[in-house]
Amino acid sequence: MNRDEALARLRDRRTPWDMVVIGGGATGLGIALDAATRGYETLLLERDDFAQATSSRSTKLLHGGVRYLRQGNLKLVMGALRERGRVLANAPHLASEQPFIIPTYKRGESLYYGFGLGVYERLAGRASLGRSRRLDAAATCRELPGLRSEKLRGGVLYHDGQFDDARLAVSLAASAWDHGATLINYCSVAGLLRAGGAGTPVTGVVARDRETGAEHEIAARVMVNATGVFCDSIRRMAEPGAAAWVAPSQGAHIVLDRRFLPGRTALMVPKTDDGRVLFAIPWQDRLLVGTTDVPVEDAEAEPRALPEEIDFLLEHAGRYLRDAPRLQDVLSVFAGLRPLVRAGSGHSTSALARDHLLREESGLVSITGGKWTTYREMAEQAVDLAARVAQLPDRPCRTADLPLHGATTELVPSLRAYGSDAAALQALAQARPEWAARLHPRLPYIGAEVVWAARQDMARSVQDVLARRTRALLLDARASIEIAPRVAALLADALGRDAAWQAREVAAYTAFALGHLPREVQSVRGAYRAGGI
Repeated sequence: MNRDEALARLRDRRTPWDMVVIGGGATGLGIALDAATRGYETLLLERDDFAQATSSRSTKLLHGGVRYLRQGNLKLVMGALRERGRVLANAPHLASEQPFIIPTYKRGESLYYGFGLGVYERLAGRASLGRSRRLDAAATCRELPGLRSEKLRGGVLYHDGQFDDARLAVSLAASAWDHGATLINYCSVAGLLRAGGAGTPVTGVVARDRETGAEHEIAARVMVNATGVFCDSIRRMAEPGAAAWVAPSQGAHIVLDRRFLPGRTALMVPKTDDGRVLFAIPWQDRLLVGTTDVPVEDAEAEPRALPEEIDFLLEHAGRYLRDAPRLQDVLSVFAGLRPLVRAGSGHSTSALARDHLLREESGLVSITGGKWTTYREMAEQAVDLAARVAQLPDRPCRTADLPLHGATTELVPSLRAYGSDAAALQALAQARPEWAARLHPRLPYIGAEVVWAARQDMARSVQDVLARRTRALLLDARASIEIAPRVAALLADALGRDAAWQAREVAAYTAFALGHLPREVQSVRGAYRAGGI
């Protein structure tokens, strides 16, 4: 992918695009890929970086949703389980099977959870990842070393999937590009175009290049709004009085060292104090603990975990882990916003299902809700509707069995996320000694990955590289700050930037990454309390 080439395509265009997609998260990227593979001329515009918002801040799970089964939402669960299998098959370099155990402490819990997970497994059908089974206390402790054993009766083991969300987004973008789509990050929507006055159908968009300030009027046969928690703001450009669809909910996570729960198996707590499930999941040689569910009035571009959310996660993790984690043990903390579909006027979001909503208004097709696991199915439905609205040629969806960019089972462990591109990246690393060197002893990344991100994956900033092209920010926020100057220098060389740009990038990234350090979050709370707020 090359941004300059994408902008050149945009400037040279003299006829309307078949489809213009607003939003470069999971759903928007899935739509761009689906549309491009059907042969529709497709443009995607992303205000920030691909997957910068919700789509890089998930719990990293591919799952049907055990708690939705408890709610009786069998349609959602079955659809998600089917799509889980497709992601695992189409992106084996980024997704894998993950065993989980629900520990049991009361009489009858093993039977209760065993029955429910047996149903969960059967709903998956041929997409099942393995049989669930009940374990005694000794077997549970062997599978979950680090689990508290007091009053433990046993556990129930089951199988789901996990993945790297930001890297899957990059793979989707590259796949869409491979199939002819044009994608541009850091290009915001300043307004919508109409054929006539108010009330006439939307016919295009005014886009602003956030790097240069240049504006472009872009004609389209159909516009697709896939902006997640920001969906309503785009809808109101078309219909100023449109009622809100989205009830944003914040979910926070903390990242710990693997010593707190060694081994391959993840821990699932079926009910926290607020009625949610909680996971402690081995992920990229760390332990990911989450999540929370806090209703949010207004969606922010950079949500921050609340001190209370961090305390909640530490306290609940301490109930189950033999070595209870403390604030100083947290390597990183991050938060994302779920675009939940509103249901009534209640204030709680924890009971809202992860169904999606898809409609056309004034020629604008909007989709929101859902979850990462079902992105492909959501994209298929959105393209079906958009094609009907634009009266495009009727062509079938091709993405159900389409391998994504980099898909291979022959993986280089240290470069797994690159899949079939790993060999090219290794060759790049040999070009200069500093490109082959590790960026930090506590992180698995090398300099060549920064160069690759700029040359191949459309990274434009230090944050793009450390938060999403690599996952350095999540694996160790402090270490990522320490390497920011070196990353800025490598990026400047690849992108043709000067020393002043490097200094601005390091300062901006440092300020951003400090918000992922729990001590900084707690110090902010202390400052507020000291001020009597």
